[in-house]
Amino acid sequence: MEWENQTILVEFFLRGLSGYPRLELLFFVLISIMYVVILLGNGTLILISIVDSHLHTPMYFFLGNLSFLDICYTTTSIPSTLVSFLSERKTISFSGCAMQMFLGLAMGTTECVLLGMMAFDRYVAICNPLRYSVLMSKASYVPMAAGSWIIGGVNSAVQTAFVVQLPFCRNNVINHFSCEILAVMKLACADISGNEFIMLVATTLFILMPLLFIIISYTLIISNILKIRTSEGRSKVFSTCSAHLTVVIIFYGTILFMYMKPKSKETLTSGDLNATDKLISMFYGVMTPMMNPLIYSLRNKDVKEAVTHLFNRRFFRK
Repeated sequence: MEWENQTILVEFFLRGLSGYPRLELLFFVLISIMYVVILLGNGTLILISIVDSHLHTPMYFFLGNLSFLDICYTTTSIPSTLVSFLSERKTISFSGCAMQMFLGLAMGTTECVLLGMMAFDRYVAICNPLRYSVLMSKASYVPMAAGSWIIGGVNSAVQTAFVVQLPFCRNNVINHFSCEILAVMKLACADISGNEFIMLVATTLFILMPLLFIIISYTLIISNILKIRTSEGRSKVFSTCSAHLTVVIIFYGTILFMYMKPKSKETLTSGDLNATDKLISMFYGVMTPMMNPLIYSLRNKDVKEAVTHLFNRRFFRK
Protein backbone atom coordinates (compact mmCIF):
# COMPACT_ATOMS: atom_id res chain seq x y z
CA MET A 1 0.00 0.00 0.00
CA GLU A 2 1.40 3.39 -0.99
CA TRP A 3 1.06 6.43 1.21
CA GLU A 4 0.54 9.59 -0.80
CA ASN A 5 1.21 11.85 2.17
CA GLN A 6 4.43 10.13 3.20
CA THR A 7 7.33 12.54 3.50
CA ILE A 8 10.71 12.85 5.13
CA LEU A 9 10.22 14.61 8.45
CA VAL A 10 12.95 16.87 9.73
CA GLU A 11 11.18 18.03 12.89
CA PHE A 12 8.22 17.42 15.18
CA PHE A 13 5.86 19.89 16.80
CA LEU A 14 5.33 19.29 20.54
CA ARG A 15 1.79 20.35 21.39
CA GLY A 16 2.13 20.21 25.17
CA LEU A 17 -0.14 22.85 26.66
CA SER A 18 -0.40 24.94 23.49
CA GLY A 19 -3.44 27.18 23.71
CA TYR A 20 -3.08 27.60 27.48
CA PRO A 21 -0.43 30.37 27.86
CA ARG A 22 -1.27 31.03 31.52
CA LEU A 23 -0.93 27.36 32.37
CA GLU A 24 2.39 27.25 30.51
CA LEU A 25 3.73 30.14 32.58
CA LEU A 26 2.47 28.53 35.81
CA PHE A 27 4.03 25.17 35.01
CA PHE A 28 7.26 26.83 33.88
CA VAL A 29 7.69 28.27 37.39
CA LEU A 30 6.60 25.08 39.17
CA ILE A 31 8.72 22.71 37.10
CA SER A 32 11.75 25.00 37.31
CA ILE A 33 11.54 24.90 41.12
CA MET A 34 11.03 21.12 41.09
CA TYR A 35 14.00 20.63 38.76
CA VAL A 36 16.28 22.59 41.09
CA VAL A 37 15.04 20.47 44.02
CA ILE A 38 15.73 17.30 41.98
CA LEU A 39 19.29 18.39 41.22
CA LEU A 40 20.03 19.47 44.80
CA GLY A 41 18.31 16.53 46.52
CA ASN A 42 19.68 13.75 44.34
CA GLY A 43 23.08 15.47 44.07
CA THR A 44 23.30 15.56 47.87
CA LEU A 45 22.47 11.84 48.12
CA ILE A 46 25.18 11.01 45.58
CA LEU A 47 27.69 13.18 47.44
CA ILE A 48 27.06 11.71 50.89
CA SER A 49 27.08 8.15 49.52
CA ILE A 50 30.59 8.85 48.24
CA VAL A 51 32.17 10.88 51.05
CA ASP A 52 30.61 9.12 54.09
CA SER A 53 32.38 5.82 54.71
CA HIS A 54 29.43 4.55 56.79
CA LEU A 55 27.32 4.55 53.62
CA HIS A 56 29.71 2.43 51.57
CA THR A 57 27.24 -0.46 51.50
CA PRO A 58 25.26 -2.13 48.68
CA MET A 59 22.02 -0.35 49.62
CA TYR A 60 23.56 3.12 49.37
CA PHE A 61 25.50 2.19 46.26
CA PHE A 62 22.16 1.35 44.63
CA LEU A 63 20.67 4.54 46.06
CA GLY A 64 23.50 6.59 44.53
CA ASN A 65 22.78 4.96 41.18
CA LEU A 66 19.07 5.70 41.58
CA SER A 67 19.79 9.36 42.33
CA PHE A 68 22.12 9.68 39.34
CA LEU A 69 19.47 7.97 37.22
CA ASP A 70 16.80 10.45 38.33
CA ILE A 71 19.04 13.38 37.44
CA CYS A 72 19.73 11.90 33.99
CA TYR A 73 16.08 11.05 33.40
CA THR A 74 14.76 14.50 34.19
CA THR A 75 17.58 16.24 32.30
CA THR A 76 16.58 14.43 29.08
CA SER A 77 13.21 16.19 29.00
CA ILE A 78 12.74 18.99 31.55
CA PRO A 79 15.12 21.64 30.06
CA SER A 80 13.59 21.29 26.58
CA THR A 81 10.08 21.35 28.09
CA LEU A 82 10.86 24.56 29.96
CA VAL A 83 12.18 26.16 26.77
CA SER A 84 9.03 25.15 24.87
CA PHE A 85 6.84 26.76 27.53
CA LEU A 86 8.38 30.15 26.75
CA SER A 87 8.83 29.66 23.01
CA GLU A 88 6.27 30.22 20.29
CA ARG A 89 7.98 27.65 18.06
CA LYS A 90 7.61 24.38 19.95
CA THR A 91 9.58 22.10 17.65
CA ILE A 92 12.28 19.46 18.00
CA SER A 93 14.43 17.97 15.26
CA PHE A 94 13.94 14.37 14.16
CA SER A 95 17.39 13.39 15.48
CA GLY A 96 16.77 15.29 18.72
CA CYS A 97 13.45 13.50 19.13
CA ALA A 98 15.13 10.12 18.55
CA MET A 99 17.78 10.92 21.17
CA GLN A 100 15.11 12.03 23.64
CA MET A 101 13.16 8.80 23.07
CA PHE A 102 16.28 6.70 23.57
CA LEU A 103 17.42 8.44 26.76
CA GLY A 104 13.96 8.61 28.32
CA LEU A 105 13.17 4.95 27.68
CA ALA A 106 16.66 3.85 28.74
CA MET A 107 16.42 5.70 32.06
CA GLY A 108 12.88 4.43 32.73
CA THR A 109 13.79 0.80 32.02
CA THR A 110 16.97 1.04 34.08
CA GLU A 111 15.02 2.38 37.06
CA CYS A 112 12.54 -0.52 36.92
CA VAL A 113 15.35 -3.10 36.93
CA LEU A 114 17.35 -1.20 39.56
CA LEU A 115 14.37 -1.09 41.95
CA GLY A 116 14.15 -4.88 41.58
CA MET A 117 17.85 -5.19 42.46
CA MET A 118 17.30 -3.00 45.53
CA ALA A 119 14.40 -5.23 46.61
CA PHE A 120 16.70 -8.27 46.41
CA ASP A 121 19.27 -6.42 48.55
CA ARG A 122 16.61 -5.76 51.23
CA TYR A 123 15.42 -9.38 51.04
CA VAL A 124 18.91 -10.76 51.67
CA ALA A 125 19.58 -8.23 54.46
CA ILE A 126 16.39 -9.12 56.35
CA CYS A 127 15.74 -12.77 55.49
CA ASN A 128 19.31 -14.04 55.24
CA PRO A 129 21.47 -11.61 57.25
CA LEU A 130 24.23 -14.11 58.06
CA ARG A 131 25.05 -14.52 54.37
CA TYR A 132 24.52 -10.87 53.44
CA SER A 133 28.22 -10.01 53.23
CA VAL A 134 28.78 -12.99 50.93
CA LEU A 135 25.73 -12.67 48.66
CA MET A 136 25.95 -8.87 48.41
CA SER A 137 29.71 -8.44 48.13
CA LYS A 138 31.20 -5.78 45.86
CA ALA A 139 31.73 -8.47 43.23
CA SER A 140 27.95 -8.97 43.24
CA TYR A 141 26.30 -5.57 43.65
CA VAL A 142 28.48 -3.65 41.18
CA PRO A 143 27.63 -6.03 38.27
CA MET A 144 23.98 -5.94 39.37
CA ALA A 145 23.88 -2.15 39.05
CA ALA A 146 25.87 -2.21 35.81
CA GLY A 147 23.51 -4.85 34.43
CA SER A 148 20.54 -2.57 35.13
CA TRP A 149 22.10 0.19 33.05
CA ILE A 150 23.04 -2.21 30.23
CA ILE A 151 19.53 -3.71 30.10
CA GLY A 152 17.98 -0.25 29.97
CA GLY A 153 20.33 0.89 27.20
CA VAL A 154 19.91 -2.22 25.04
CA ASN A 155 16.12 -2.27 25.38
CA SER A 156 15.87 1.41 24.50
CA ALA A 157 18.28 1.13 21.56
CA VAL A 158 16.26 -1.73 20.03
CA GLN A 159 12.88 -0.03 20.43
CA THR A 160 14.12 3.39 19.28
CA ALA A 161 15.81 1.85 16.21
CA PHE A 162 12.54 0.23 15.13
CA VAL A 163 10.57 3.48 15.63
CA VAL A 164 12.92 5.79 13.68
CA GLN A 165 12.75 3.41 10.70
CA LEU A 166 8.97 3.84 10.43
CA PRO A 167 7.62 5.97 7.58
CA PHE A 168 5.98 9.17 8.83
CA CYS A 169 3.28 11.20 7.12
CA ARG A 170 2.84 14.93 7.07
CA ASN A 171 1.23 14.91 10.50
CA ASN A 172 4.19 15.77 12.73
CA VAL A 173 2.27 16.98 15.80
CA ILE A 174 3.16 15.05 18.98
CA ASN A 175 0.41 15.46 21.56
CA HIS A 176 2.86 15.48 24.44
CA PHE A 177 5.45 17.60 26.26
CA SER A 178 8.35 15.52 24.92
CA CYS A 179 9.11 12.76 22.43
CA GLU A 180 7.42 9.90 24.26
CA ILE A 181 7.97 6.76 22.18
CA LEU A 182 4.33 5.64 22.02
CA ALA A 183 3.16 9.12 20.97
CA VAL A 184 5.73 9.16 18.15
CA MET A 185 4.78 5.66 17.00
CA LYS A 186 1.16 6.73 16.53
CA LEU A 187 2.25 9.28 13.91
CA ALA A 188 3.63 6.60 11.58
CA CYS A 189 1.71 5.95 8.37
CA ALA A 190 2.38 2.22 8.54
CA ASP A 191 1.34 -0.83 10.50
CA ILE A 192 2.89 -0.52 13.97
CA SER A 193 1.62 -3.85 15.34
CA GLY A 194 5.17 -5.23 15.22
CA ASN A 195 6.46 -2.29 17.25
CA GLU A 196 3.60 -2.68 19.71
CA PHE A 197 4.43 -6.38 20.12
CA ILE A 198 8.10 -5.58 20.81
CA MET A 199 6.98 -2.96 23.34
CA LEU A 200 4.63 -5.47 24.99
CA VAL A 201 7.44 -8.03 25.34
CA ALA A 202 9.82 -5.38 26.71
CA THR A 203 7.18 -4.12 29.14
CA THR A 204 6.60 -7.65 30.41
CA LEU A 205 10.31 -8.40 30.82
CA PHE A 206 11.62 -5.11 32.16
CA ILE A 207 8.64 -3.53 33.97
CA LEU A 208 6.24 -6.27 35.06
CA MET A 209 8.88 -8.93 35.85
CA PRO A 210 10.83 -6.61 38.19
CA LEU A 211 7.51 -5.65 39.79
CA LEU A 212 6.67 -9.34 40.33
CA PHE A 213 10.15 -9.87 41.78
CA ILE A 214 9.62 -6.91 44.14
CA ILE A 215 6.23 -8.28 45.26
CA ILE A 216 7.72 -11.72 45.97
CA SER A 217 10.67 -10.19 47.82
CA TYR A 218 8.46 -8.05 50.06
CA THR A 219 6.05 -10.91 50.67
CA LEU A 220 8.98 -12.89 52.07
CA ILE A 221 10.28 -9.84 53.95
CA ILE A 222 6.91 -9.12 55.60
CA SER A 223 6.51 -12.80 56.45
CA ASN A 224 9.92 -12.73 58.13
CA ILE A 225 9.14 -9.48 59.99
CA LEU A 226 5.90 -10.89 61.38
CA LYS A 227 7.91 -13.67 63.04
CA ILE A 228 9.68 -11.13 65.23
CA ARG A 229 8.02 -11.17 68.65
CA THR A 230 8.45 -7.58 69.79
CA SER A 231 6.77 -4.63 68.07
CA GLU A 232 9.94 -2.60 68.57
CA GLY A 233 11.96 -5.21 66.72
CA ARG A 234 9.45 -5.39 63.87
CA SER A 235 9.43 -1.62 63.55
CA LYS A 236 13.23 -1.43 63.52
CA VAL A 237 13.58 -4.07 60.81
CA PHE A 238 10.78 -2.63 58.67
CA SER A 239 12.34 0.84 58.84
CA THR A 240 15.32 -0.46 56.86
CA CYS A 241 13.14 -1.09 53.80
CA SER A 242 10.21 1.31 54.22
CA ALA A 243 11.84 4.06 52.13
CA HIS A 244 12.46 1.72 49.20
CA LEU A 245 8.94 0.33 49.44
CA THR A 246 7.49 3.87 49.39
CA VAL A 247 9.52 4.75 46.28
CA VAL A 248 8.36 1.55 44.56
CA ILE A 249 4.70 2.29 45.31
CA ILE A 250 4.94 5.85 43.93
CA PHE A 251 6.97 4.80 40.86
CA TYR A 252 4.95 1.76 39.82
CA GLY A 253 1.65 3.25 40.97
CA THR A 254 2.05 6.12 38.52
CA ILE A 255 3.15 3.80 35.68
CA LEU A 256 0.21 1.44 36.18
CA PHE A 257 -2.25 4.33 36.34
CA MET A 258 -0.85 5.86 33.14
CA TYR A 259 -0.56 2.79 30.94
CA MET A 260 -3.11 0.30 32.24
CA LYS A 261 -6.29 2.34 32.25
CA PRO A 262 -9.33 0.78 30.53
CA LYS A 263 -9.27 1.49 26.80
CA SER A 264 -12.77 2.93 26.97
CA LYS A 265 -11.29 5.98 28.68
CA GLU A 266 -8.74 6.55 25.93
CA THR A 267 -11.13 8.28 23.56
CA LEU A 268 -10.58 11.29 21.41
CA THR A 269 -13.88 12.91 22.31
CA SER A 270 -12.48 14.89 25.21
CA GLY A 271 -9.57 17.31 24.98
CA ASP A 272 -9.62 17.62 28.78
CA LEU A 273 -8.83 13.93 29.12
CA ASN A 274 -5.76 14.34 26.93
CA ALA A 275 -4.62 17.30 29.03
CA THR A 276 -5.14 15.21 32.17
CA ASP A 277 -2.98 12.42 30.74
CA LYS A 278 -0.22 14.91 29.98
CA LEU A 279 -0.26 16.28 33.52
CA ILE A 280 -0.13 12.74 34.96
CA SER A 281 2.86 12.06 32.72
CA MET A 282 4.50 15.22 34.03
CA PHE A 283 3.88 14.03 37.60
CA TYR A 284 5.61 10.76 36.74
CA GLY A 285 8.53 12.57 35.11
CA VAL A 286 9.07 15.27 37.74
CA MET A 287 7.42 14.41 41.04
CA THR A 288 8.88 10.90 41.43
CA PRO A 289 12.56 11.96 41.04
CA MET A 290 11.89 14.90 43.37
CA MET A 291 10.28 12.71 46.02
CA ASN A 292 12.97 10.00 46.09
CA PRO A 293 15.66 11.96 48.01
CA LEU A 294 13.03 13.43 50.34
CA ILE A 295 11.69 9.95 51.15
CA TYR A 296 15.14 8.51 51.78
CA SER A 297 16.16 11.53 53.85
CA LEU A 298 13.06 11.60 56.04
CA ARG A 299 12.69 7.84 56.53
CA ASN A 300 16.33 6.83 56.85
CA LYS A 301 18.34 7.55 59.99
CA ASP A 302 21.72 6.90 58.33
CA VAL A 303 21.02 9.39 55.53
CA LYS A 304 19.82 12.07 57.96
CA GLU A 305 22.93 11.65 60.09
CA ALA A 306 25.19 11.76 57.03
CA VAL A 307 23.53 14.93 55.73
CA THR A 308 23.81 16.58 59.17
CA HIS A 309 27.46 15.55 59.46
CA LEU A 310 28.24 16.87 55.97
CA PHE A 311 26.45 20.16 56.66
CA ASN A 312 28.22 20.65 59.99
CA ARG A 313 31.62 19.86 58.51
CA ARG A 314 31.00 22.23 55.60
CA PHE A 315 29.66 25.24 57.50
CA PHE A 316 30.80 24.88 61.10
CA ARG A 317 34.29 23.43 60.90
CA LYS A 318 36.97 25.41 62.64
